[in-house]
Amino acid sequence: MRVMTWNIKNGGGDRLPAIIKVIGRQRPDVLTLQELQGFHRYGGRKLKDLAATLDMTAHLAPSALAQPVAVLVREPLWIARRTRISWRLHHAAAVAVVPTEAGPLTVVSAHLNPFSPYRRMREARWLAARYATPDGLALIAGDMNGLDPDGDHTAALAAQPSLYRRRHLDPDGRPDTRALAAFREEGFTDLALTVGDGDGRTVPTGYAGREFGAVRLDYLLASPPLAARARRVRVIRDDLTDQASDHYPVQAEFDL
Repeated sequence: MRVMTWNIKNGGGDRLPAIIKVIGRQRPDVLTLQELQGFHRYGGRKLKDLAATLDMTAHLAPSALAQPVAVLVREPLWIARRTRISWRLHHAAAVAVVPTEAGPLTVVSAHLNPFSPYRRMREARWLAARYATPDGLALIAGDMNGLDPDGDHTAALAAQPSLYRRRHLDPDGRPDTRALAAFREEGFTDLALTVGDGDGRTVPTGYAGREFGAVRLDYLLASPPLAARARRVRVIRDDLTDQASDHYPVQAEFDL
């Protein structure tokens, strides 16, 4: 099973054809998308068109404050149960339970607070506690806007303007890693650290401005049984993804 996650920036705009081309090339079985600006309007027409173009089934969660997110699946997979989280997060989370031969897989497409390290930590703690499972298959995927606890982020943050750097600093002025630590504390594995293929940074792309340092903000976080079935994680970097969004997509393969 191939899983991809991608923040496409403000609904894609005139970059949407390139985004569709990237997804079409990779043909993920499960796709989680963030920043689907406008995709919920007019009865979700834009999402339906995207899903039809990709030959996938979609589940979207609108946001009360910011931008929607979605989970899409490709046949023969199907969504047996779906949930929308629109209030607890700055953006949103879309949750889909997908039957597999290895058992039901809970997929969460999430986008955490980009501005406040404290609120981001609170969102992560709530989300991690809600979907933690020592025995089941669960995947939280998306733009967590946080730094991993194992990396050295000093140089990347130093290169950022102070306006953006403080989004990633804890109260003591050190790199803030509390959000990703919260997932780890609930048993989730950061798959880039166990089966990652090379450089895991997901920002900035050639399309991005000065907002990002060279860090990893997009994650695939797996419960223990799912982590044991993970085979490979890679960041998709090429000429197309370099201009299609301000984040690179991340893809994983699982033996399910």
